Amino acid sequence: MLRGRPFIERGMAQSQGWVKRYLKAFCKGFFVAVPVAVTFLDRVACVARVEGASMQPSLNPGGSQSSDVVLLNHWKVRNFEVQRGDIVSLVSPKNPEQKIIKRVIALEGDIIRTMGHKNRYVKVPRGHIWVEGDHHGHSFDSNSFGPVSLGLLHAHATHILWPPERWQKLESVLPPERILVKSEEE
Repeated sequence: MLRGRPFIERGMAQSQGWVKRYLKAFCKGFFVAVPVAVTFLDRVACVARVEGASMQPSLNPGGSQSSDVVLLNHWKVRNFEVQRGDIVSLVSPKNPEQKIIKRVIALEGDIIRTMGHKNRYVKVPRGHIWVEGDHHGHSFDSNSFGPVSLGLLHAHATHILWPPERWQKLESVLPPERILVKSEEE
């Protein structure tokens, strides 16, 4: 009986050694993977669920019974490079705790004819953009709060990821009814 005991103890020691090695490897991987994942989500891209009707029909065309999930590309706006027609995520100028998603209608220096803003025409100041929801009248946008600082840009929405039947690349298209009065490029 004494002969088997060292064998059992050796077997237990070996299994404990395996568990220790596994836990050590897991911890090393975890402490490397978490910062990499956080950095990726913060600097490169993430996904977000779009709520509300302000971007219909481009996003959430089914109304309240559906929510599109979009890919947000942080990298694309890192130098504040946006174009007219881009769909962007930004920090709400009225509530810094909230992110909103809107379409870029005008860039700095552009003169825009507004839709319900206190001024009929607005020249977008330097370092700002004019954003609107696609569903006019159901959108809290620049017509309510004015031009938005480029510093509030969060990301560029590039693709619809969910639901699967709506998988698509989001195009940067300026709605035909939102033609600029004057562009600084002219």
